[in-house]
Amino acid sequence: MALTVRPINPRRNDFVAEATGVDIAAGVSAATAAAIEDAMDRYAVLIFPDQRIDDDQQYAFSTHFGPMETATGDIVQRDERRLSMDINDISNLDKHGNVLARDDRSRLFGLGNMLWHSDSSFKATPAKFSLLSARVIPPDGGNTEFADMRAAWDDLDPKLQAECMGLVCEHSQLYSRGMLGFFEFTDEERAKWAPVPQRLVRRHPRTGRLNLYLASHAGTIRGWPVPEARLFLKDLTEHATQREYTYAHRWRPFDLVMWDNRVVMHRARRYDHTAPRDLHRTTVADCAPTLDQPI
Repeated sequence: MALTVRPINPRRNDFVAEATGVDIAAGVSAATAAAIEDAMDRYAVLIFPDQRIDDDQQYAFSTHFGPMETATGDIVQRDERRLSMDINDISNLDKHGNVLARDDRSRLFGLGNMLWHSDSSFKATPAKFSLLSARVIPPDGGNTEFADMRAAWDDLDPKLQAECMGLVCEHSQLYSRGMLGFFEFTDEERAKWAPVPQRLVRRHPRTGRLNLYLASHAGTIRGWPVPEARLFLKDLTEHATQREYTYAHRWRPFDLVMWDNRVVMHRARRYDHTAPRDLHRTTVADCAPTLDQPI
């Protein structure tokens, strides 16, 4: 079967599509990968249903789209990890497969995934694509919501667009977790997540479209007082996550969802914390820091 892509968002036909006709476990050709990237340029989020893949197959598929990140965005020590450093462990499980206690430190840190964010915006070179594979899904809840930062930019008042152009934010997981009252970081973690600069407005390198680049990790705007910057970013986030710009994905076992972090924010939703939830994420790195990319 050939790749087939069809939009599935009832609100808009240019944001979120389902991709069928590919068997990721068997591998894809360079031509198919190029067609997938073309579809990503249009829809920003692609859902591949019923992809029964292991981590090696997921990683091999991901490498078609650029250099790969290592999983350095959590607080789990290497000897406590369930998965390799190639795979981000988006689960509520410990290395023995047991559900984490409600007050477990790594679980509390992971609750930050329920805030609107863009993956790895806290890294000097942030993420390009994320690919998230559903291995075990709780019976209720645990959806992932996506917000289209292209449409949110297009609908901003021109005066507000002009104010946003050229602004540089500083991103850190210290900011996003602080929003939840999580402040218990080691000195090593504070150094690891020192704030990094990111443009507030970006231009997609292939489509040329402008978009907002927001995340809960953004805690300051260079040259602005902190309270004013955070209020401004809060207002922009509220605008960008209105219902008309968002889509909620209800997970099914073996879904693989792929999204473009350069133009999309996302967040997980709540679920029964005693039920296992196990998703594995591979992450494709962007080409350079946002300040080095043309606007």
